[in-house]
Amino acid sequence: MKKGIIGKKIGMTQIFDESGKVVPVTVVEAGPCTVVQKKTVQNDGYDAVQLGFGDAKANKVNKPQKGHFDKADVAPKKSLREFRFDDCGSYNIGDIIKADAFACGDAVDVCGISKGKGYQGAIKRHGQKTLRHTHGTGPVGRQPGSMGAISDPSRIFKGKGMAGHMGAEQVTVQNLEVVKIDVENNLIAVKGAIPGPKGGLVILTDSKKA
Repeated sequence: MKKGIIGKKIGMTQIFDESGKVVPVTVVEAGPCTVVQKKTVQNDGYDAVQLGFGDAKANKVNKPQKGHFDKADVAPKKSLREFRFDDCGSYNIGDIIKADAFACGDAVDVCGISKGKGYQGAIKRHGQKTLRHTHGTGPVGRQPGSMGAISDPSRIFKGKGMAGHMGAEQVTVQNLEVVKIDVENNLIAVKGAIPGPKGGLVILTDSKKA
């Protein structure tokens, strides 16, 4: 990983490129992020940088967290995430990472928590087909269908698509293009949609498959 940043999803809009074509984008408030801790192979077994995002009130953090921030001489942060950069040695505690870590045209992976949909049936949750609405298949046309054979194996296989809790899980969307960057306001416009609600926490990293 060469670069990454913590951000907050602002919402979707559209902008026009140089040729006048409409591009749907998601605006992310990316940073500023502060380096709170450095992990090394000698002390922790691996190299990593811990970034903090979003200022928190001092009375909203507990004593262990307060000690963690005081040790780094950094103001309390709402969110902490680790990044295994290729050049972790070039970062120092207290360094600020802003939106200009990325450039227009970069390919990024965006990770976030998807919107929660609650308890949903197999039709919506897994995209299964509904039953026929005629010829005696009622009264419910949204049943999940067969659970499997009766005598053998006499059980439902693990992984069978059934009703249950949908959404509210970590989702990563890969190979999205950075269309525009506003360094003064710490805004990054990413082409397409990203997971999560407005105001949700997202992680931007350079794309693994670009």
